[in-house]
Amino acid sequence: MSCNSPAYISGKLEENKTDGATIYLIKPNNLKETAASYFGKAIDSAIVNSDGFFKFVNTPNTTQPILLELALKQPDKSSNYLITNNPILANYMPILWQTDETIKVKANINHLQKSFTIENPSEINKAILELRDINLKAYETHLNGKEWHLEDGNQLLEKEHAILQYQTELIKFANNTQYLMPALIAIRWASPENDYERIPEFLVNQCQKWNKIYPNDLWVKQLCKQSEPDNLPVLIGDQFPNITLPTITKDTLSLNNQLGEKITIIDLWASWCAPCRIENREVLVPLWEEYNTQGLQIIAYALESSEKSWQVATHKDGANRWLNVSDLQGDDTPFLKKIRVQTIPANFILNDKGVVIAKNLHGKELMHWVKDYIEKQ
Repeated sequence: MSCNSPAYISGKLEENKTDGATIYLIKPNNLKETAASYFGKAIDSAIVNSDGFFKFVNTPNTTQPILLELALKQPDKSSNYLITNNPILANYMPILWQTDETIKVKANINHLQKSFTIENPSEINKAILELRDINLKAYETHLNGKEWHLEDGNQLLEKEHAILQYQTELIKFANNTQYLMPALIAIRWASPENDYERIPEFLVNQCQKWNKIYPNDLWVKQLCKQSEPDNLPVLIGDQFPNITLPTITKDTLSLNNQLGEKITIIDLWASWCAPCRIENREVLVPLWEEYNTQGLQIIAYALESSEKSWQVATHKDGANRWLNVSDLQGDDTPFLKKIRVQTIPANFILNDKGVVIAKNLHGKELMHWVKDYIEKQ
């Protein structure tokens, strides 16, 4: 490093106690390493002066635009430790850098991502900053300061709904943006844990969108690999697998032979799952009572290993009104592997041909959906 080398990225961190702080430049090597703590390669670092100024001078060895992450080193943490679950406190910010480009930034040292600005940003960096604002607002609206008591079944579903509302804002951005890299950041921010079981259609749609434009891009190929059918649950629009399963009455049934005249709810539940039990009593029983004679079918698959627990819960909840099936292998069941689901409560709503037309609707949302669908048929 030469003291006279020009700074390709420089900036100022505002706030007290900047002296001695270090800011790193992290290069994610692939899509999964983007916005992921402890991943990526540190390619440069800069000491933050007492006046808050810093600069990077080790220009990346590339001729192509690359995604970089400016990360402020936390005490007792590694250089690539990223706070990914709270955009208010996030200590990093992604930017796109192009060869021969000079970028000047400014941020608050305690809220680096939230306060991050770029002087005269490129169009792609404008889009990344727009995404940052959307992410921050969605987090503050749906997740910030919320506490859920997960032993309460209703609150578990409330938490899932809040997370989905948050993710929906990122999904909208990714679907609408014309820029690949901001869309990929939105994908990673939607689930830093890289778990897309509840929003698999989002991955598939993004693969289809960007594969048409950048079929040879390595990160697009990684996205499309992740969105292959074998890696995701059954999707909306898919034909639900016609599987033969053992029933609670010691019989067997073939799913396609039991489809309702209008819709079928495939409900995944367990006797030990508090929100599942509430859903049985407060949602599925009323739906069954009102719409079973109008074309509604329910087939409930239980993740049970104890037949007795299954029988007791089914009768206690009133779930014995509809069809109940289980392999009695707990959560290590071939049925879940076949439909590629790991989390309950979950459900798939099928039309009269066995095609998935909705999924993972619960509570009043499910009741309203069923009512609207059946009354419009």
